[in-house]
Amino acid sequence: MAMMKGFSNAFKIPELRKKILITLGLVFVCRLIAQIPTPGVDWHALQKAVDDIRAAQAASGGNALFGWFDVFTGGALSSFSVGTLSIWPYISAQIVIQLLSSIIPSLQKMRKEGENGRQQLAQITRYLTIFLCVIQAWALATSICNPQMLGFSEGTTFVGAPGLGFHVMTVIAMTAASLFVMWLADQITTFGIGNGASLIIMINITSRLPAAIQSAYNKYLKETTDPMGLVLIVIFFVIVVIGTVMLTQGVRKIAIHSTRRSLVGGATYGMQQTYMPLRVNYTGVMPIIFAQPLLQIVAALCKWVSNGEGILGRVSTYLQPPYSATDPVAAYVIIYGALIVFFTFFWVATQFNAVEISESFKKDGSYVPGIRPGYATAEYLDDVMTKITLIGALGLLVLAILPLVIQSRMGVPAAIASFFGGTSLLIIVGVALDTLRVMESHLLVRKYEGFLSHGSLRGRGGM
Repeated sequence: MAMMKGFSNAFKIPELRKKILITLGLVFVCRLIAQIPTPGVDWHALQKAVDDIRAAQAASGGNALFGWFDVFTGGALSSFSVGTLSIWPYISAQIVIQLLSSIIPSLQKMRKEGENGRQQLAQITRYLTIFLCVIQAWALATSICNPQMLGFSEGTTFVGAPGLGFHVMTVIAMTAASLFVMWLADQITTFGIGNGASLIIMINITSRLPAAIQSAYNKYLKETTDPMGLVLIVIFFVIVVIGTVMLTQGVRKIAIHSTRRSLVGGATYGMQQTYMPLRVNYTGVMPIIFAQPLLQIVAALCKWVSNGEGILGRVSTYLQPPYSATDPVAAYVIIYGALIVFFTFFWVATQFNAVEISESFKKDGSYVPGIRPGYATAEYLDDVMTKITLIGALGLLVLAILPLVIQSRMGVPAAIASFFGGTSLLIIVGVALDTLRVMESHLLVRKYEGFLSHGSLRGRGGM
């Protein structure tokens, strides 16, 4: 009831209503771009082949790599639209710059230079985005000219006149569309609600929701009359969402005592106690984003090089997600799980600098009660972060494997199973919480009730 009242109140505030309408309009434009086919591609032949491969996936796993990319482009890959790249080159560039800024001194210096440094990093990110767009669009043009690379059957052709001209045209069209989507994301962030890039990714994922609902209807109410099975699936989904929200919002509060200083003479006049929230899921969805496509790309390359035979052919089989009881479940799960745990600790190691935080505390006159300032504080923070990172890694591991389990062991269609964990659910829950938190802040400032009758929403950024 409080949630519905909160949405109703949101449209009573002119400024917030304007932001919501701008966001909806720009998101609509993004989805429109994802529906425009690339010139030179036989759209009807592609759709027929995609329908066949989806049917194969529903029966035996199909092509995991193709399905993974299709989900995150909001179905743009299945139609090979000009918006196939979507916002992903920009996201990839941001991740690369974020990682490099932790190890390259010049980038570290830019990050610490305030607004000017952030603008320089943003400009470098945009240049890198253009480079990634060109590389990825060229690779997609090569793949669509050779459909077997995407897992389609031999003899399948989608391009009437392949060659350099088609490659150049595809690179120009997809790069321009991706940069336009990047600009739209910036406009959403500036004039709309929430983070534009995150919202576009979430909308791309949720665009597959109608297909999942249709698949559930066909399986549980049309093909076989099993309403109780559908009820159990819905209940299980609610439980998984609750667990995902807990993982996303879970924090470990570190008590911080800070000495206040007056403006004149630097004399202290009191003590202030605050908390430093360390998120359990500090890495967000990054470990799964790194691990899943890495396995599937390696599997696709091994299969393509070996034509499914020999040692590389067996390797490609073991690196494919299990979808039936006869598939090598144990091998894939072990490799996949190990990669998720590795990337979780790797991301924390590169992004969480306990020494830098402890030095910042020392300069501000703050300290952790019972812990000596300086190296001892850094060691304490590092130890606490390692423990909660392990919990977060295990939580991510469960969410990553859950869709595979319910698909291979419970016979749930792939379209439905993809929403029971992994990157899809984590992104949807995280972005939804962040967006609702921004809307709630507007409501509370203007003395309206928020979305919760007790307490307030907390986004992924902390408290």
